Amino acid sequence: MRMRTLGHTGVQVSPFCLGTMKFGPHGNPDPDDCARIIHRALDAGINFVDTADVYGGDGETERIVGKALRGRRDDVVLATKFNGPMGTDPNRQGNSRRWIMTAVEDSLRRLGVDHLDLYQVHHADHRTDAEETLSALTDLLRAGKVRAIGTSGLPAAQIVESQWLAERRGLARFRTEQPHYSILNRGVERDVLPTCERYGLGVLTWSPLAAGLLTGRFRPGGEPISAGSMHWLPRHMTDEHKHAAVERLLPIAEEAGLSLTHLALAFVVSHPGVTSAIIGPRTAAHLDDLLAGAGTTLTDDVLDRIDEVVPPGTDLGAVDVAPVPEALTRSGLRRRAVDDRAAA
Repeated sequence: MRMRTLGHTGVQVSPFCLGTMKFGPHGNPDPDDCARIIHRALDAGINFVDTADVYGGDGETERIVGKALRGRRDDVVLATKFNGPMGTDPNRQGNSRRWIMTAVEDSLRRLGVDHLDLYQVHHADHRTDAEETLSALTDLLRAGKVRAIGTSGLPAAQIVESQWLAERRGLARFRTEQPHYSILNRGVERDVLPTCERYGLGVLTWSPLAAGLLTGRFRPGGEPISAGSMHWLPRHMTDEHKHAAVERLLPIAEEAGLSLTHLALAFVVSHPGVTSAIIGPRTAAHLDDLLAGAGTTLTDDVLDRIDEVVPPGTDLGAVDVAPVPEALTRSGLRRRAVDDRAAA
């Protein structure tokens, strides 16, 4: 695989990043098989591995990844994330300094390493001041526990705010962003990807196959949607607009001599603002199929036809796990107090 530079870090990473969310009890419960998949990916040229403390429950996925990387740590750009709840204690989650300083040590211990190449804020946290979070992460950089810091799912305005905050307060800059991006969900093309390019952020995108819809397996009368997908993504997996788009994309892929899976992956990594697409195989067979598409290049004609199905900058239907702005989830931010409304 031809390596790409991760933003302005100077670090070289593969255009595919191995996502590990499906390693553990909620996907592939066999740690030895997961290790074999990780080794197979590394042998194929992938050098970028992404995980998170919440994957697998109680950090189990980080333990699986750490064990698999023993003896190969120096060959890997290792990324993990923090924010999600790690137990019932309300302070064992979020983006506070108190939790970050604990969470990083926990991740280092589970992974069996002395530093992380990339430490990412998994989600925004409206309860915590942004400077509090960035200050703590800056201290981790200076202490050598992490080499770079990044975000996941931030809107463009917050990406800009974080860059401004770093400059004005003399803090470290976020170097990467991890947005959701696929043929079916192209909303980040409007402002997130251009903003990342403007500030030199590396971009690793998640769910380039739209949770499996862009494999073509879940067509009417085809493979049933898994209970797990229906639990987490009920609107996404059953959205009629997305299924209709898949039906229009299938002949485009066929005429290009590609599977829909390879068309979808090649589409994501063809965007100049994207550094790496996260692939999340559950089995070795899944990995082999994904790797077979490495190096696929789409012609302008094929990209133009994709644009006709899903226009640039467009999200088709709902994305159940997409970040929702605080103003949309807290009604008090959209409504004046009753007394103020009466006075007006």
